[in-house]
Amino acid sequence: MLSFRQRDELAAAAEAAGWRTIAARRAEGVERRFIVSGAAVAVVDARGALDEGLAAVKALADPVEVNAGALLVLLSRNDVAALDTVFAAGATHYLASPFGDAEFAQALRFAERLADRLAGGAQTGERGRLGLDDMLGWHYHPAGGLRIGAPLRERLALPAESPVSLARFYRLLGVEGREAARGAARRLRAGSRATAFAHDMPEPSGERVAHHLHVDLSGVGVSGSIETLDTLGELDERPERGNRDSLTGLRDGVATRRWIEARLKTGGPVTLLLLSISRFDMINAAFGRATGDALLRSVARRIEALAIAAAGRRVFVARMAGAEFAVGLDHEINEEKARFLAEELSRSIARPFISGAQMVPLACRIGMAISGAGEDDATILLRRASAALAEAQATESGAVHVISGADPGDVALHGRLQIDLRRALNHGEVDIVFQPQVSVTTGAIVGVEALARWNHPDLGELGAVTLFAAAERSDYVAQLSEHVQRRAVTIAAAWPEALAELRLSINVTAADIAAPGFRERLLAMVDDSGFPRARLTVEITESGLIRDLGDAAALLADLREAGCRVAIDDFGTGYSSLAYLKALPLDYLKIDKKLAEDITGSTRDRIVVRGVIEMARSLGLAVIAEGVESEEQLALLAREGCNYYQGYLCSEPIDSERLNELIARP
Repeated sequence: MLSFRQRDELAAAAEAAGWRTIAARRAEGVERRFIVSGAAVAVVDARGALDEGLAAVKALADPVEVNAGALLVLLSRNDVAALDTVFAAGATHYLASPFGDAEFAQALRFAERLADRLAGGAQTGERGRLGLDDMLGWHYHPAGGLRIGAPLRERLALPAESPVSLARFYRLLGVEGREAARGAARRLRAGSRATAFAHDMPEPSGERVAHHLHVDLSGVGVSGSIETLDTLGELDERPERGNRDSLTGLRDGVATRRWIEARLKTGGPVTLLLLSISRFDMINAAFGRATGDALLRSVARRIEALAIAAAGRRVFVARMAGAEFAVGLDHEINEEKARFLAEELSRSIARPFISGAQMVPLACRIGMAISGAGEDDATILLRRASAALAEAQATESGAVHVISGADPGDVALHGRLQIDLRRALNHGEVDIVFQPQVSVTTGAIVGVEALARWNHPDLGELGAVTLFAAAERSDYVAQLSEHVQRRAVTIAAAWPEALAELRLSINVTAADIAAPGFRERLLAMVDDSGFPRARLTVEITESGLIRDLGDAAALLADLREAGCRVAIDDFGTGYSSLAYLKALPLDYLKIDKKLAEDITGSTRDRIVVRGVIEMARSLGLAVIAEGVESEEQLALLAREGCNYYQGYLCSEPIDSERLNELIARP
């Protein structure tokens, strides 16, 4: 809440109606204050200060919109004529004076309802109406004494059940805080219903906070809520707090390392979560850098709010780089609670964000590492968390992967795979299997997709996900991609007569397309193998970002003119889907298996899949569904007009010999 002249009166009215309020008189940093507050509703009081109010509304418009919030503007009666300008600046609601507390409370409720709808009914009201047990605050009444909320008790290292007198609590404020508190108390005694003062929290926290005081409905009790000012970007000399990320206001990578080192010195276990937003580069490409930055700020807010709710204010939250964040937990949080927090973070990030008229879905992967006994090296813990994150990104089995202090071998394993990969390509350990593609109408196998398999001498067969993840960590993707393509066409060229009519699909990455001379190398490779160009399909993985669609379109058009066919793979997993369909010359659209699975879900799910199929057919594209595992899926896909499918309903990926046997079956 921003009010240039009547902050305390408005804050008291909102508190009386049941909201927890963060109120300010100055507009500096208003966007960041809104983001870190966790609020569902922002209020700008522009009465008697229309120009300043409009500037604040414009500053708040993007973060409020991105975070599925509502923006209520209070106007003087004479300024109602400027409503068009107010709404154009970003307001969602307005209230004109004169109005009473009841009207103001009702306007807040209307704003809250909008925020609730925008957030998909995710109980946004709970963001503003927090009970004492959930908030960083306290309540005092002469009859009942002092009650301190659980998060504040944890911050102050106070036992959960022991009573605390008002005098003892007052002493915890320190000299500066006690003097500021006395001034605030005088203002309350003089008739103010709400006021605030700033002070430093006691050690070990030492953070700079604002204490917001409000007289309760009884007229004699007082509630206090605490806003952390340190998260707004103020710096101090504490090593774990002195480095800030300018975009989100969170701590940065340098501060993360210092925090880990300081906690490891205490001797207790430290848990580190590394959270990475999946394919965030596509967000910037599809929606623009400004929207991407706003989304990162919103993600930071969600992570910080959920981490504090789960682990108290002692939790450490940082933005490491790009779309990667860190959450640090000390010895008071055990592994089970940390796992639960990681799962909650994953679910929270999956809730859609609002960008203009669009809802932007996000997903994330989380790596979790726990320090071992006697461990005192921050680098090792960071490396272990990075390895866990890489494992989470490389598998579809879950969004969270954990490496505990008892599993140092996992880190060594990742390093070994990177080294072994280089040898594997030279020793024939990376081979090809083929997954059949089946006509929906006839049931005949009409083609195959070539997939890589790594026959590791010690670890056994490893799939393409692990293989390419190791390649990415060792900057060996280009060599691996070329090896798989060459091996696939070489094997297919030697197929027996029974397989001579099958189409072969090979995967091509966005990096392949961007590489100079790729078209010439690919066609020369195919011609040298003896495999007919007319039976080759090049599958572009849609989850990989194509940076220059114009150059990519020209290259793919050349491949089609040379006799090949082109498909877009994994359609529905990325953010450039429609842009790809409009720009690229295609023959096939392959529906990602997660989207195909949805066809057996709700009516809404089926409508989405139907829309994709109808869009593809209207563009003259054949449709291939991946990951089909049941007759029910197949029947529904056939009903909607899907042309081909692949998946375990027909066969798992198999070698050429078993493929020949499968084709020979009556």
